[in-house]
Amino acid sequence: MTAPTSDVILDRMMALHPKIIDLTLDRVWRLLAALDNPQRTLPPVIHIAGTNGKGSTQAMIRAGLEGAGLTAHAYTSPHLARFHERIRLAGSLISEPVLTAVLDECYAANGGEDITYFEITTCAALLAFSRSRADYTLLEVGLGGRLDATNVIEKPALTVITPISIDHEQFLGDTLAKIAAEKAGIIKRSVPCVVGPQPAEAMDVIERTAAQLGAPLLAHGQHWHVNEEHGRLIFQDETGLRDLPLPNLMGAHQIQNAGTALAALRHLKLCDSAYEAAVTRAEWPARMQRLKTGPLVDQAPDVELWLDGGHNAAAGVALADVLSKLPQRPTHLICGMLNTKDVTGYLKPLAQEATSLTAVSIPGEANTLSAKDTAAAAAKVDLPASTAESVSDALTAITAVDKQARVLICGSLYLAGNILRENA
Repeated sequence: MTAPTSDVILDRMMALHPKIIDLTLDRVWRLLAALDNPQRTLPPVIHIAGTNGKGSTQAMIRAGLEGAGLTAHAYTSPHLARFHERIRLAGSLISEPVLTAVLDECYAANGGEDITYFEITTCAALLAFSRSRADYTLLEVGLGGRLDATNVIEKPALTVITPISIDHEQFLGDTLAKIAAEKAGIIKRSVPCVVGPQPAEAMDVIERTAAQLGAPLLAHGQHWHVNEEHGRLIFQDETGLRDLPLPNLMGAHQIQNAGTALAALRHLKLCDSAYEAAVTRAEWPARMQRLKTGPLVDQAPDVELWLDGGHNAAAGVALADVLSKLPQRPTHLICGMLNTKDVTGYLKPLAQEATSLTAVSIPGEANTLSAKDTAAAAAKVDLPASTAESVSDALTAITAVDKQARVLICGSLYLAGNILRENA
C-alpha cells in the first residue's frame, strides 16, 4: 500500500473538528501531553503576536539571526501555495518526508478526538522543531494570542507584539482594548516584551498586563525609535544609534516592522551584521511582491504586475501609502476578499490611489465575498468597479483598455496563495 502524503493526512485532519476556529488550549495541551510535551524542549523561543506586520517582522528577525551566523526554526500561517511554507527547520522549508511523519504521528496520538486543523498542525510543527537543532525558534501567533495554539511556551526568550488594530472581531472582541487583551496574552512573567507602534488604547492594556507579570517592556516611542532620514533607516535605542539601509520589503509600514525586529535583535545582543541582514535580506511573499514570471505575466507582458495579501483596514492604509510613492502610472486593482473582512475599511484608502477595481471571487474558498458584493463596496467609496469570472479575465479586460497599466492583485492571502500556485 502506498504511504499517505502530507496532503492526504492534512485532509483527514480537517475532519477532526467541525469548526475552523475554536479558541481554547485544552485540546492542544491534551495532544502535547500525548506527544511527551515537545514544547518543553525547543530552542529558545521568540513568540510574536499582533494584528499587522507579524509575518514581516518574523522574516526580518530570521534574516537578522541568519546574518549573525545563527539558525532559527520558524512557524507562520496561513500558507500561500503549499502547507510546507508554515514550518521552517533551521532555515529550510520542512521536507515532505519529515512533514508526513510528524503529521501522521500527531494524527495517531490524537486518537480521533476533537481538535482543530490549526491546533493539530501546530502540535506537528512543535514536534518537528523539538527534533531538529537550531539556535532559536520563531513562533507566529495564528489568531489572537491568549488562547492561540502557539501559546504553550512557559518561558520564551522574548515576546513581540506588532501593531494592533481592529480585525477578527467575532473572535477577539469589538474594541481595541479587548483585542489588545487577547494579543497581550502571550506576555509571560519576567520575560521581556518588544512592542511595536500601538494606538494608546492598545498600549494601555499591554502596559497593564506587563506590569502585572513583571515583564520588562521594550516599547516603540519609549525605549526605541525608528524613522527614515535621507533614504536611510535610523534606529536608536538606549544603547546607541544604527544607520542602516531601508528595508528591502516595500512600504513605510516596513520601517516600523524593521524597528520592531531590530529592537528584538538588539535585545539578543547580536553583532552588527545581524542588523543589516534584517533589513536587506528578509523575504516575505505576497507583500507588495512584483510578479515577474508565470502565465499572468506572459498574458500581459507590458503590465507592471503586483501581488499583495493585506486584508484589513490598516493594510489598506499601508498599501495606499506604498502606491502613492511609486512612479505615476494608472493603477488598476483586481480584488477578492473574504466575507469576514471590513471591505469598505480596506478599500476606502485605496480609492484615492487606484483608477479602477475589478472584483473576483476567490477560487475554492467557501468564505469568499462574491465579486458582485466586492464591486458594490468599491462603488460606495467612489472607486469605479466591475466584476470578472477570474483574475485572468480581469487582466484581459484591463489590458484591453490600457496595455501598460500597473495592476495590483489584492484583498486576501487566500487569493494571493491561489495566484502564487498558478504562477509558480
